[in-house]
Amino acid sequence: MLTAHNLSKAFGLDPILNNITFSINSGECVGLIGPNGCGKTTLLRLLTGQERPDSGHVALTPTSLRVGYLAQGFTFAPELTLPQVLNQTIGDPALLEAELVRLGAALVEQPDNDGWQQAYDDTLTQLNRCDVSRIHSTLAALQLDTIPDTQLVGTLSGGQKTRLLLACTLLDEPQLLLLDEPTNHLDIAMLEWLETWLRDFSGGVLIVSHDRAFLDRTVDRILDLNPATHTIREYPGNYSDYLAQYTAEQEKQWTAYKDQQQEIRRIRQDIARVKSQANYTERQASSIRIGGGVMKLKGYKDYQQTIAKGVAQKAKAREKKLERYLESQERVERPGRSWQMRLDFADTHLGRDVLTLENLAVGYAGHAPLLTNLNETVQAGQRIILTGQNGIGKTTLLRTLAGLLPPQNGRFHLGSTVKLGYMAQEQERLNPTDTPLETILHTAPMTHTEARTFLHYFLFSGDDPLRPIHTLSYGERSRLALAQLVASGCNFLLLDEPINHLDIPSRERFEQALQQFNGTVLAVVHDRYFIERFATHLWWVVDGRLQTQILH
Repeated sequence: MLTAHNLSKAFGLDPILNNITFSINSGECVGLIGPNGCGKTTLLRLLTGQERPDSGHVALTPTSLRVGYLAQGFTFAPELTLPQVLNQTIGDPALLEAELVRLGAALVEQPDNDGWQQAYDDTLTQLNRCDVSRIHSTLAALQLDTIPDTQLVGTLSGGQKTRLLLACTLLDEPQLLLLDEPTNHLDIAMLEWLETWLRDFSGGVLIVSHDRAFLDRTVDRILDLNPATHTIREYPGNYSDYLAQYTAEQEKQWTAYKDQQQEIRRIRQDIARVKSQANYTERQASSIRIGGGVMKLKGYKDYQQTIAKGVAQKAKAREKKLERYLESQERVERPGRSWQMRLDFADTHLGRDVLTLENLAVGYAGHAPLLTNLNETVQAGQRIILTGQNGIGKTTLLRTLAGLLPPQNGRFHLGSTVKLGYMAQEQERLNPTDTPLETILHTAPMTHTEARTFLHYFLFSGDDPLRPIHTLSYGERSRLALAQLVASGCNFLLLDEPINHLDIPSRERFEQALQQFNGTVLAVVHDRYFIERFATHLWWVVDGRLQTQILH
């Protein structure tokens, strides 16, 4: 269906992709992984024709193949309504019907016009994709059927926006799907629905995702994009299969590298020994004093100097042989280590009760409460995951606790020693005109040098700390929001989908850091790997109420 052949792309002098070659066949579901910023989205844009490669080409078979592309981030104008978005994406039925009538009349006058016939067929196909029952069933499956026709899409929750983009992609009936971070903001029920849908899909699929459980349940091949070489390596199986193969390869390479280094040390020691022997022989020859014209002694001295020269040449030959080996392809490269974020949360001390909810109701002014009768106590050290369907008030609860929204009823109380840190779902609290450096300087008392060093721990290097935030990728903004939490020294974290835009190594590092954090965490998360490894308590939102469960 799709073949990428020797694709290369650079921005200025910086290479992004180098000789990328792979193919996707009908019925295959392929995962594309790699650190943030390594070129995954750029590759998808090359495959869809939105960007042109510096070299290489992309072939679709057949050339008329319908490609569905789910971009990362919301791409529709916020002032549109749901019907307007659908009409913009798959077509307005009324306009398509009118166009079909016009083309039909043109064909009556010119029945042999192939151009008119092709246009008529294309319009009819597009009109069939606007079937009302099919649209309704897709929206219902993605829990979008209850959104009022007058509601602006800019007011939808993060999960609703993702599902709307997904609905528009699927309603276009693609034969090949390219999905860039499709699981961002999806709740667990929607993740499971999408996994089932992809298993039943007969076309080809390429998925960029950092959700390890999702990759395990959907893909049958992994493409690993290496940021150091800008090349791709293929691995059969799902993510767990890839991880086992990759780990075994790394261990094997480390063993070979250590053996090689030991052999290099042995050869260098041998060269040093031979050089020392040559120098000793040379000194011995030089110390021979020739007096009275005794030719015998002179001949012996010459003989010793010849030996010394031969030994020195032997050492030099071994040095050249070692140099040739170190420059050859036979040399085993030192295995690369993933450059991961460094998250060092400060030690903190909390009283026993961190947060108390007393008959709390949350929502927006002029609307019915989303959550009501919340009566819970959060204690020091608890790691609570708040989950449930999208759009039912999880973010609203966190925004209320962060002081951004007033309670609609009841109250909540924070402990006297609590220092609250809130990470918003879409990093909207970051000033888009500020730079990462300015953000950290506003957050903590640091010098410019200290702030740049601190940002380096979060993978901001070179000129990155000086770039305006609105030019940063979603993953970079997530890392910056995390850096703010660390710099502020908070001891109670409210995290609204904190790992959505983090790559897999950064997710794992973030999990490790939170395990070491001795404060309290209340987080909205749908990543099942994260929940299994991190949570001590689970809060489910069902029908506007909280149901709680102790996990461990």
